[in-house]
Amino acid sequence: MTDRLPQKLRADAEDNRERILASARTLFADQGLGVPMREIARHAGVGPATLYRRYPTKQALATAAFAEQVRACEEIVEEGLAAADPWQGFCLVIERICELHIRQRGFTDAFLATYPDADDLESRELTLKSMATLARRAKAGGKLRRDFRMSDLVVMLTAHRGLQAATPAVRVAASRRFADLTVRAFSA
Repeated sequence: MTDRLPQKLRADAEDNRERILASARTLFADQGLGVPMREIARHAGVGPATLYRRYPTKQALATAAFAEQVRACEEIVEEGLAAADPWQGFCLVIERICELHIRQRGFTDAFLATYPDADDLESRELTLKSMATLARRAKAGGKLRRDFRMSDLVVMLTAHRGLQAATPAVRVAASRRFADLTVRAFSA
C-alpha cells in the first residue's frame, strides 16, 4: 500500500504552523513579499529550519498565508457576477477588492505574482476569467468603457499597492477614494 493516510500534525507542530502563517500575514501586510524568510521565522518564534521544513519557498508560504484572501477574492467576484446590474457588480468588485488588498498589502503582490507551481493558480485564473465575464457584461450594458481591458485591472491593483498612510484608518479611507476614482475612470 503506497498511499499515505493524511497525517494530523502534533499539537506543537500545528501551533508552529499557525504562528508562522500569522507572522507571514502580518509581515507581508506591513512590508509586502520582500520580507526575508528568516525575519518571518524570528517573528513567529521558530527557527528557520522549522519554517523551511513546513514552507520550503516563499511562494509556498505566501500561497498558504493568503489562502483565505484568495477565497475572499473568489467570493467577491462571484457576488459581482450575481448582481442584477453588471455595472453595479463590477463597481462592487473594485471597491471590495481594494478594501481586501489595503488590509493585506502583501496579498496584491501574491495575487499578481506568477507562481507557476502555486496550488491556487487554477482558482486565480478562474477568478480572472469570471472578472472578464463581468467586464464584458458591463460593457454590453454600456456602462463600462469600451476600451477597458483586463490589463487595466492589473494597472489599478499595482497602483493601489502603492498607497501609504500613517494609520490603517487613513489607508482604508485612501483606498476607498482610490476605488471611487477607479470606478469613475472605468465608467463609459
